Amino acid sequence: MKKISILGSTGSIGQSTLEVISRHPDKFQVVGLTARGNTRLLESQIIAYKPRAVAVFDESAASELKKKHLSVKISSGIEGLIEVAALDEADMVVSAITGSAGMLPTFAAINAGNDIALANKEALVMAGPLIMDAVSKMGVMLIPVDSEHSAIFQCLNGRRIEEVQKLMLTASGGPFIRLSASDLKTVTPEEALKHPNWPMGRKITIDSATLMNKGLEVIEAHYLFGIPAERIEVILHPQSIVHSMVEFIDGSILAQMSVPDMKGPICYALSYPQRLDKVLPPLNLLKVRELTFEKPDNEKFPCLSLAYKALKVGGTMPSVLNAANEVAVEAFLNKKISLKEIATVIADTMNSHNPEKCVSIKNVLEAAGWAKEKAKEIMEILN
Repeated sequence: MKKISILGSTGSIGQSTLEVISRHPDKFQVVGLTARGNTRLLESQIIAYKPRAVAVFDESAASELKKKHLSVKISSGIEGLIEVAALDEADMVVSAITGSAGMLPTFAAINAGNDIALANKEALVMAGPLIMDAVSKMGVMLIPVDSEHSAIFQCLNGRRIEEVQKLMLTASGGPFIRLSASDLKTVTPEEALKHPNWPMGRKITIDSATLMNKGLEVIEAHYLFGIPAERIEVILHPQSIVHSMVEFIDGSILAQMSVPDMKGPICYALSYPQRLDKVLPPLNLLKVRELTFEKPDNEKFPCLSLAYKALKVGGTMPSVLNAANEVAVEAFLNKKISLKEIATVIADTMNSHNPEKCVSIKNVLEAAGWAKEKAKEIMEILN
């Protein structure tokens, strides 16, 4: 039986992971859970899955949960998240904390020798060289949970990376794929949060609408698979049936397809190298009938180009990109800036940054902290 800790158990990926585990109680056992502050849902998860350790990032929320006397150790803050991530009894840690907050716990889990099911792309975006060096040093498995990277991982399984010509990451295009650039100036957060195919958290849904999510995935794919940026292509695929493709040097292409449901890649990561039965409903291509593909409009969605630029510059620039995006997305959700201004904030922040080599977690976090403050300054000027 594989013992699982879940970082971010109350989020979308965390809840789907627990659903997968519930379907296979003979194969998986929950030993650790963490949440940011949703203690009402976390309490029900504790009662249902009886973990050995729990952490709540929000100190006051953790204090309230402790009053419930749930017969489980409850820690708090970033130290608590790291403690659960590094549990000795965990065989695999599902890294599903949203945003940059997930980097330190993920790094701690790797250095504790725990295998990783990675749904937190920001860890690799911010500190890809450091994360992958730690994975190699500790001899752990890092299996992607993002549907696109899971698809590539499945297509590459057992094949030499030297045989790969190109990676093709597919993107739905979000809710505004058919809107004009001028129309994008007036869209509301409520409209942007209506993703056409995937139920996701608020931040990642906005990233999907700006195509920044795909830009972050390009950076993640570079570090995961060792493929240079110029051989990683983004293709819009509104149906979200083909989750990504790999083109090989002989001209052949392998694609991974399924209905759009995150339980598929989650279960594959948990059970790898095995596959479990009845995870997803069968894909009926006769019913789907049409699969379409097109190039993204980089002028309408400049965030994608900004991600490629950050990866090309390297060093601390991807961390700055990610941090500025987090600040700008939060501002958009709070109706302080427009959707189009998200890219402006990120670009201006990047242009103000003098990148350094990515030599330690400390300097990666310092760059992120600088970027958040700089992005706030830029938004004050915009307003």
